[in-house]
Amino acid sequence: MNYRHAFHAGNPADVMKHAALARILTYLNRKDSAYRVLDTHAGAGLYDLAGASAQRTGEALAGIAKVLDAPLPEAAASLLAPYFDTIRTLRAEGRELYPGSPALALALSRPQDKLLLCETHKEERAKLEKRIGADPRAKGRVKILPQDGWQAITAHLPPRERRGLVLVDPPFEEEGEFHRLVEGLKAAHTRFATGIVMLWYPIKDLRAVDAFRREVAQLKLPKTLRVEMDFAEVRTLDALSGSGLIIVNPPFTLADEMRTILNALTPLMARDGKGRARVSWLTAGG
Repeated sequence: MNYRHAFHAGNPADVMKHAALARILTYLNRKDSAYRVLDTHAGAGLYDLAGASAQRTGEALAGIAKVLDAPLPEAAASLLAPYFDTIRTLRAEGRELYPGSPALALALSRPQDKLLLCETHKEERAKLEKRIGADPRAKGRVKILPQDGWQAITAHLPPRERRGLVLVDPPFEEEGEFHRLVEGLKAAHTRFATGIVMLWYPIKDLRAVDAFRREVAQLKLPKTLRVEMDFAEVRTLDALSGSGLIIVNPPFTLADEMRTILNALTPLMARDGKGRARVSWLTAGG
């Protein structure tokens, strides 16, 4: 695959996904016991928004650049503080850096927590090892594997800690990724029923997204939350118009938190005044 997330880092989809990730990690930190994060498609881990790839697309200008220093309602600003503060810390030396999920997880987790990062792309993995694996905080608690993320779900679950998060964020370059997400969710829940599983998906083809949601609902897994944000009208099937998350076993606070966050951020990132956020349960209860 030729996917490089550097072209898209910090865009509205990233902002939504990483806001949710930060809230989940913050919740997991409430207990002293250790947890594990399995990131199945880790990417390069940390991105320079002043670099050629990010500058070529300018996608971050519609995302993190719109919201990082915007005046926000107090409740939203408080919920976003762990995420935004991580970015500000990275930028303390003047570079326009943006944390991918590995960098965000490393920054927000604790010394007792473990990270397992999977990346099959050789060049991206080399960057991940340099940017995340070489970080002094990673010593003894971060493993970077050249393993297919879908295989990692069956190979590394359940984690020894019996607590944690499985983040599945594929590049959607190949046919059948929506179905793989469903199969990955089923496998993760079978092996790690008490764990949090978060799936990211693009909103382009509304029929494909509707079919995916139905397929997830048919699994009848308890406590399955749907979080979606539209930042543009759907005009063509190859243009990203929104971003979605399916989260199984979310923190009990997350639904209300994401409503507060997206109600504040969506109007800032929406194009043509067409922004909309949706947070609802596909299945509830336990």
